[in-house]
Amino acid sequence: MVKNKGYLHFTFSVIIALMILTLISCENEFSPKPKGYNRLELPQAVYTQLPDTLPYNFSYSAFADITRDSSWISERFWIDLTYPELGATIQITYKSVEGNKKYLKEYLHDSYNLTSKHNVKAYAIDEAVINLSNGGRATVMSLSGEVPSPFQFHVTDSLNHFMRGALYFKTSTKNDSLAPVINYVKNDIIHMLNSLEWNDSI
Repeated sequence: MVKNKGYLHFTFSVIIALMILTLISCENEFSPKPKGYNRLELPQAVYTQLPDTLPYNFSYSAFADITRDSSWISERFWIDLTYPELGATIQITYKSVEGNKKYLKEYLHDSYNLTSKHNVKAYAIDEAVINLSNGGRATVMSLSGEVPSPFQFHVTDSLNHFMRGALYFKTSTKNDSLAPVINYVKNDIIHMLNSLEWNDSI
Protein backbone atom coordinates (compact mmCIF):
# COMPACT_ATOMS: atom_id res chain seq x y z
CA MET A 1 0.00 0.00 0.00
CA VAL A 2 2.82 2.40 0.89
CA LYS A 3 4.47 1.40 -2.34
CA ASN A 4 1.36 2.39 -4.33
CA LYS A 5 1.16 5.79 -2.57
CA GLY A 6 4.77 6.49 -3.50
CA TYR A 7 4.10 5.52 -7.10
CA LEU A 8 1.05 7.82 -7.24
CA HIS A 9 3.04 10.66 -5.69
CA PHE A 10 5.84 10.16 -8.24
CA THR A 11 3.38 10.04 -11.17
CA PHE A 12 1.63 13.18 -9.95
CA SER A 13 4.97 15.00 -9.63
CA VAL A 14 5.96 14.03 -13.17
CA ILE A 15 2.63 15.29 -14.55
CA ILE A 16 2.99 18.64 -12.72
CA ALA A 17 6.57 19.03 -13.98
CA LEU A 18 5.51 18.33 -17.57
CA MET A 19 2.70 20.88 -17.31
CA ILE A 20 5.08 23.55 -15.98
CA LEU A 21 7.57 22.86 -18.77
CA THR A 22 4.79 23.08 -21.36
CA LEU A 23 3.61 26.43 -19.99
CA ILE A 24 7.15 27.84 -19.89
CA SER A 25 7.91 26.71 -23.42
CA CYS A 26 4.66 28.28 -24.69
CA GLU A 27 5.47 31.60 -23.07
CA ASN A 28 8.98 31.66 -24.52
CA GLU A 29 7.98 30.50 -27.98
CA PHE A 30 9.99 32.47 -30.56
CA SER A 31 8.58 33.48 -33.88
CA PRO A 32 10.82 35.52 -36.18
CA LYS A 33 9.51 38.84 -37.46
CA PRO A 34 9.01 39.03 -41.20
CA LYS A 35 11.54 41.12 -43.09
CA GLY A 36 10.38 44.65 -43.69
CA TYR A 37 11.63 48.03 -44.84
CA ASN A 38 12.52 50.38 -42.01
CA ARG A 39 10.20 53.35 -41.95
CA LEU A 40 12.06 56.37 -43.25
CA GLU A 41 11.32 60.01 -42.60
CA LEU A 42 11.52 61.22 -46.18
CA PRO A 43 13.00 64.73 -46.33
CA GLN A 44 11.30 67.65 -48.02
CA ALA A 45 12.51 67.90 -51.60
CA VAL A 46 15.47 70.22 -52.21
CA TYR A 47 17.07 70.56 -55.64
CA THR A 48 20.40 71.59 -57.10
CA GLN A 49 21.79 71.97 -60.64
CA LEU A 50 23.94 69.57 -62.60
CA PRO A 51 27.40 70.80 -63.61
CA ASP A 52 27.53 72.42 -67.07
CA THR A 53 29.95 69.84 -68.47
CA LEU A 54 27.18 67.60 -69.84
CA PRO A 55 25.05 67.90 -73.02
CA TYR A 56 21.98 68.09 -70.77
CA ASN A 57 21.15 70.02 -67.64
CA PHE A 58 18.44 69.65 -65.02
CA SER A 59 17.91 70.19 -61.33
CA TYR A 60 18.16 67.03 -59.25
CA SER A 61 17.73 66.09 -55.59
CA ALA A 62 20.28 67.63 -53.23
CA PHE A 63 20.18 64.30 -51.35
CA ALA A 64 21.58 62.41 -54.35
CA ASP A 65 25.26 61.97 -55.27
CA ILE A 66 26.47 62.15 -58.88
CA THR A 67 28.87 59.46 -60.05
CA ARG A 68 30.09 58.36 -63.46
CA ASP A 69 28.54 55.16 -64.72
CA SER A 70 31.54 52.84 -64.34
CA SER A 71 30.08 50.00 -66.44
CA TRP A 72 30.44 51.97 -69.67
CA ILE A 73 33.86 53.63 -69.72
CA SER A 74 33.43 54.82 -73.30
CA GLU A 75 30.17 56.64 -72.50
CA ARG A 76 31.37 59.83 -70.82
CA PHE A 77 27.90 61.38 -70.50
CA TRP A 78 26.32 58.48 -68.58
CA ILE A 79 25.84 59.19 -64.88
CA ASP A 80 24.24 57.68 -61.78
CA LEU A 81 22.26 59.72 -59.26
CA THR A 82 22.55 57.74 -56.03
CA TYR A 83 20.48 58.28 -52.87
CA PRO A 84 22.70 56.83 -50.10
CA GLU A 85 19.97 57.00 -47.44
CA LEU A 86 17.31 55.36 -49.63
CA GLY A 87 19.36 52.69 -51.41
CA ALA A 88 18.09 54.09 -54.72
CA THR A 89 19.90 54.92 -57.93
CA ILE A 90 18.70 56.68 -61.08
CA GLN A 91 20.83 55.51 -63.98
CA ILE A 92 21.02 58.15 -66.73
CA THR A 93 22.20 57.23 -70.22
CA TYR A 94 22.65 59.68 -73.07
CA LYS A 95 23.09 59.40 -76.83
CA SER A 96 23.65 62.03 -79.48
CA VAL A 97 21.07 61.80 -82.27
CA GLU A 98 23.10 63.94 -84.70
CA GLY A 99 19.99 64.72 -86.75
CA ASN A 100 19.85 61.08 -87.86
CA LYS A 101 16.35 59.54 -87.74
CA LYS A 102 17.84 56.06 -87.94
CA TYR A 103 19.81 56.68 -84.72
CA LEU A 104 16.70 58.00 -82.99
CA LYS A 105 14.68 54.95 -84.06
CA GLU A 106 17.41 52.63 -82.72
CA TYR A 107 17.58 54.47 -79.37
CA LEU A 108 13.80 54.34 -78.94
CA HIS A 109 13.78 50.65 -79.84
CA ASP A 110 16.55 49.93 -77.31
CA SER A 111 14.68 51.85 -74.61
CA TYR A 112 11.45 49.91 -75.11
CA ASN A 113 13.39 46.65 -75.38
CA LEU A 114 15.14 47.26 -72.05
CA THR A 115 11.80 47.97 -70.38
CA SER A 116 10.13 44.88 -71.88
CA LYS A 117 12.86 42.64 -70.40
CA HIS A 118 11.11 43.17 -67.05
CA ASN A 119 7.93 41.49 -68.39
CA VAL A 120 8.99 38.24 -66.73
CA LYS A 121 8.39 39.71 -63.26
CA ALA A 122 6.19 42.72 -64.01
CA TYR A 123 2.45 42.11 -63.97
CA ALA A 124 1.78 45.53 -65.52
CA ILE A 125 3.71 48.22 -67.38
CA ASP A 126 1.89 51.55 -67.53
CA GLU A 127 3.24 53.90 -70.17
CA ALA A 128 2.36 57.58 -70.39
CA VAL A 129 3.56 60.58 -72.38
CA ILE A 130 3.79 63.70 -70.25
CA ASN A 131 3.97 67.29 -71.49
CA LEU A 132 6.86 69.04 -69.80
CA SER A 133 6.92 72.62 -68.59
CA ASN A 134 9.91 73.22 -70.88
CA GLY A 135 7.70 72.53 -73.90
CA GLY A 136 9.04 69.02 -74.54
CA ARG A 137 7.51 65.61 -73.96
CA ALA A 138 8.79 62.59 -72.09
CA THR A 139 7.69 58.96 -72.02
CA VAL A 140 7.49 57.46 -68.53
CA MET A 141 6.87 53.82 -67.63
CA SER A 142 5.72 52.55 -64.23
CA LEU A 143 6.34 48.83 -63.70
CA SER A 144 4.24 46.92 -61.15
CA GLY A 145 5.45 43.72 -59.48
CA GLU A 146 8.73 42.56 -58.00
CA VAL A 147 10.93 44.19 -60.63
CA PRO A 148 14.41 45.64 -60.03
CA SER A 149 13.44 48.87 -61.81
CA PRO A 150 9.92 50.15 -60.97
CA PHE A 151 10.17 53.38 -63.00
CA GLN A 152 11.83 54.24 -66.31
CA PHE A 153 11.71 57.08 -68.82
CA HIS A 154 13.14 58.49 -72.01
CA VAL A 155 13.12 61.97 -73.49
CA THR A 156 14.41 63.44 -76.74
CA ASP A 157 14.30 66.64 -78.79
CA SER A 158 14.09 64.34 -81.87
CA LEU A 159 17.02 66.13 -83.45
CA ASN A 160 20.21 66.16 -81.37
CA HIS A 161 19.66 64.55 -77.97
CA PHE A 162 18.28 61.35 -76.46
CA MET A 163 18.29 60.57 -72.75
CA ARG A 164 17.03 57.52 -70.90
CA GLY A 165 16.72 56.85 -67.18
CA ALA A 166 15.85 53.93 -64.91
CA LEU A 167 15.28 53.80 -61.17
CA TYR A 168 16.88 50.89 -59.29
CA PHE A 169 16.93 49.80 -55.64
CA LYS A 170 19.76 47.88 -53.97
CA THR A 171 17.50 45.85 -51.69
CA SER A 172 15.52 42.61 -51.72
CA THR A 173 12.58 44.35 -50.02
CA LYS A 174 9.32 43.96 -51.89
CA ASN A 175 8.22 46.96 -53.94
CA ASP A 176 4.92 47.19 -52.03
CA SER A 177 6.94 48.07 -48.93
CA LEU A 178 9.09 50.46 -50.94
CA ALA A 179 6.09 52.31 -52.39
CA PRO A 180 6.59 55.57 -50.40
CA VAL A 181 10.26 55.72 -51.40
CA ILE A 182 9.49 54.88 -55.05
CA ASN A 183 6.90 57.68 -55.19
CA TYR A 184 9.34 60.09 -53.55
CA VAL A 185 12.06 59.43 -56.14
CA LYS A 186 9.50 59.42 -58.99
CA ASN A 187 8.52 62.96 -58.00
CA ASP A 188 12.20 63.91 -58.15
CA ILE A 189 12.42 62.42 -61.65
CA ILE A 190 9.35 64.34 -62.86
CA HIS A 191 10.88 67.54 -61.47
CA MET A 192 14.12 66.63 -63.20
CA LEU A 193 12.38 66.19 -66.56
CA ASN A 194 10.45 69.44 -66.21
CA SER A 195 13.70 71.33 -65.60
CA LEU A 196 15.60 69.60 -68.43
CA GLU A 197 17.53 71.74 -70.89
CA TRP A 198 19.76 70.53 -73.71
CA ASN A 199 23.27 71.91 -74.00
CA ASP A 200 24.17 72.11 -77.69
CA SER A 201 27.64 73.53 -77.04
CA ILE A 202 29.05 70.15 -75.90
